[in-house]
Amino acid sequence: MKQRLENKIAVVTGIGAGIGRECGMMFARHGATVIGIDMNPKSAEAARVAAAEEGLTIECVAPVDLTKPDQVQSTMDEIGSKHGRIDVLLNAAAIAPPMARLSEMDYRSQWIVTMVGEVDIVFLACKAAWPYMVASGKSSIINFASVSAFRASMALGLGAHCAGKAAVLALTRQLAQEGGPSIRANAIAPGMVQTAATTEDEGVADPAYRKNLLARYPMKRLGVPADIAWAAVFLASDESSWVTGANFPIDGGVSAV
Repeated sequence: MKQRLENKIAVVTGIGAGIGRECGMMFARHGATVIGIDMNPKSAEAARVAAAEEGLTIECVAPVDLTKPDQVQSTMDEIGSKHGRIDVLLNAAAIAPPMARLSEMDYRSQWIVTMVGEVDIVFLACKAAWPYMVASGKSSIINFASVSAFRASMALGLGAHCAGKAAVLALTRQLAQEGGPSIRANAIAPGMVQTAATTEDEGVADPAYRKNLLARYPMKRLGVPADIAWAAVFLASDESSWVTGANFPIDGGVSAV
């Protein structure tokens, strides 16, 4: 059977951990040439080693600060020059948003940091990769929104995060319009996915918090990175060649209730 991503050149930001790493691994398992980008060289190297242990190859570029336009541009230019095109750009990298309610939120250290770490980081990568995706002729951008783009949190101060993810969703729709027919752009909106970051930073390990959280999920479990990666494989593949401007809620049903 032909691999689903055979001959695809796939760039994955945030390759070092969580959803980004699993998407990169899944892309490689399905035949893509994967170039991973990360700010942390140790995490990127760990992803490369994990792939090698499965007999897979992931080329990693690190450190790259995806909030710095010059670094993003030079990285995409290097990839584009080496491979001639970019077929898939998956923007998994993000800077964990500082949480605060509106009355306590600082404009520069919390609001602006969140916008840069969730919106600018996507814009800059898409802009820098754009000509190489046009060169592909049938490329796919995969961005990450969130259930937070559609619903508020009663427990956490997520105003900036909600706004940032809604902005990513709106940007993705516009990219679909501007990129068609040569570039498709879609979003995935995950629910709570259990990774090292969510366990440490968002309290998922706390039994009381976890119990209250799971009560909202019809599937009665949190997501794992592979749940998201399977959707990403579909959006990266030619199976989704008539899908653009769409959002896929992969969230255990939480957005349905």
